[in-house]
Amino acid sequence: MKTVTLGSQGLSVSAEGLGAMGMSVWYGPRNEAEAIATLNRAVDIGVTHIDTAEAYGPFENEKLIGRALGKRRAEITIATKFAIEFDDDGTAHGHNGSAAYAHRAVDRSLKHLGTDVIDLYYLHRVDPQLPIEESIGAMSEMVQAGKVRYLGVSEASPELIRRAHAVHPLTALQSEYSLFTRDVEHNGVLETVRELGIGFVAFSPLGRGFLSGKITRTDDLAPDDARRGLPRFSEENIAANLAVVHKVTELADTKGITPTQLTLAWLMAQRVVPIPGTKRRTYLEHNAEAAAIELTAEDLAAIDAAAPHGIAAGDRDVAPPPPPAR
Repeated sequence: MKTVTLGSQGLSVSAEGLGAMGMSVWYGPRNEAEAIATLNRAVDIGVTHIDTAEAYGPFENEKLIGRALGKRRAEITIATKFAIEFDDDGTAHGHNGSAAYAHRAVDRSLKHLGTDVIDLYYLHRVDPQLPIEESIGAMSEMVQAGKVRYLGVSEASPELIRRAHAVHPLTALQSEYSLFTRDVEHNGVLETVRELGIGFVAFSPLGRGFLSGKITRTDDLAPDDARRGLPRFSEENIAANLAVVHKVTELADTKGITPTQLTLAWLMAQRVVPIPGTKRRTYLEHNAEAAAIELTAEDLAAIDAAAPHGIAAGDRDVAPPPPPAR
């Protein structure tokens, strides 16, 4: 797979990454053997930008990546995140972006990942009780200490992006972005990162799996799948959202590809690095094929018409809420 430069600070990553969260939490049953095989297969085919966070478990996803890819560390780019304060036993205490917790969190992530440096370290969510300058200042110290190479923030407003970038140049902004969630095109976020030379990493690029066309009713989700609690997947909204998926599928059919591949190719055409999550090698390989798809101006216009901003029924889907603030 081709590589791209993420932002203007010098970090090169695969054009498509892998979101590893679902291998450990939230999206139904887990199979560690298949997860490890999927992570290794990702590296084999050039999907080398691996995205995780201490909150995924907590800690379990970072440990999984350490076990699976420790011997292949030089072949991958590891991105992880901190924002919620966790005790070492996993007890959560709410947002904590303080300098003291940031340093504690990064040392723990390094241990769990089995590495001496993190390629891309994100502030997962901005602590509403602290100025972002404190969090980014501490993260800048990590860069100076050689524990972290590049910095990012996730789900931040244009104002906060600018303030963070003024403390230490950011390499990436990570937010939800898909044909179902196009907020960043309209709230100033995409415009801001482009102006400042910050790369954009799209999580949930397939609308949390809806745009794959494989979910047609709530019961298609496992009983313990967190998506059951999201408005987009409620029975009253599924029919409306499937109508959009059908339009996207028709466009994909004309090119001999799937709606999943069309959606990922569309994001890459926006100069974005998508990180679709999967727990299985089959889906990984299918997703990776999107990196070779070229879309014409006519294709892009047709996609925009089929899935304009605000088209998804249901409130904007977000990750499961963090614990209450401390």
